[in-house]
Amino acid sequence: MSSFVRRRSVLRLTIGVAAVALTGSGLAAPGKALAEQDPAAQLVQNAANQAIEVAKGNAGPAREAGIRRVLESYFDLAYMGRSTLGNYWDKTTPEQRQRFLKASASVEARSYAERFGSYRGQTITVGRITPRGSGASIVDSKLTQTSGDPVTVQWEVRNEGRGLRIVDVRTEGVSMTMTRRADFVSYIRNHGGSVEALIDELEARAKR
Repeated sequence: MSSFVRRRSVLRLTIGVAAVALTGSGLAAPGKALAEQDPAAQLVQNAANQAIEVAKGNAGPAREAGIRRVLESYFDLAYMGRSTLGNYWDKTTPEQRQRFLKASASVEARSYAERFGSYRGQTITVGRITPRGSGASIVDSKLTQTSGDPVTVQWEVRNEGRGLRIVDVRTEGVSMTMTRRADFVSYIRNHGGSVEALIDELEARAKR
């Protein structure tokens, strides 16, 4: 899928960092104390705790299914889906929206599950929590790598009517949601403005 390939390295880093964070991040002090006190930071830690159990006890399709459950529990996939389609969301039918959200969730779950295999003991430490407008919060964290400098990771958390959920992950300032949007919009434009073409592609990817 050519429009996706152009940003593969960025998505690989962003998804990889998020996957590492979810696979048993060592949310050490002061991150642990912050997570115990702040609901947004606690959400990130709870997602990590649940995902490490999935990663430790499952492999293959079972792991992918488990990661999807974590995503559905802690990420606002509907909000993220609307964001990744941008203005094209308003041009879709209810049936297309349902198919898109289902297929994109499957693709994301597979991406995260694949990243678990490369986990080598990196840890995430939660830092400052910054309130934003409209009930959103940014949870700052640092990824400590086995080699190289620490990587800055920010988690955007907000409540869109279903309780607090993660809606974006930014690695060194690069937004996973906005990168997905650029890829999806580019794919749609390269296929005559057809959202259906993107949905078909995502459904095909989900079945592979």
